[in-house]
Amino acid sequence: MGLISFLKNKGKNIFGKEEKTATKEVTVSKEQQLKKEVERFGFSVDDMKVQLQGEQVTVTGKAKDTATAERVSLALGNVDGISSVDNRLTVAAPTVEAKYYTVKDGDSLSKISKAMYGDPMKYEQIFEANKPMLEHPDKIYPGQTLRIPQA
Repeated sequence: MGLISFLKNKGKNIFGKEEKTATKEVTVSKEQQLKKEVERFGFSVDDMKVQLQGEQVTVTGKAKDTATAERVSLALGNVDGISSVDNRLTVAAPTVEAKYYTVKDGDSLSKISKAMYGDPMKYEQIFEANKPMLEHPDKIYPGQTLRIPQA
């Protein structure tokens, strides 16, 4: 996969949250918070390790397929404060890698689809490729990075 760049201050804010146990609040490391963000989406990665150095995340482990590995990168990179993800996941069933697109002000999935595929009606392909991070085709934001699979 390699290194993927993101806009540092455009993602979801997950840092600084503390977890409450039955008896006290527990401070959770940024690495643990990033790992939980990936797990929240249900991505299965064997032996996943997440390291954070400054604004760059390095992720290692074994993903079942290329799409899962790419989605892990997006889950990590679309977090506020992260500027790049060094995806070192190995893939059990490799396929052709997707392209990436950074959403601009005024974009919609159909507009992106027209630009990438020549057909605005293929927006559903982009939506499906970015699930579960995208919950609805209209809920994208400027600065967000999306997977664009081959048509």
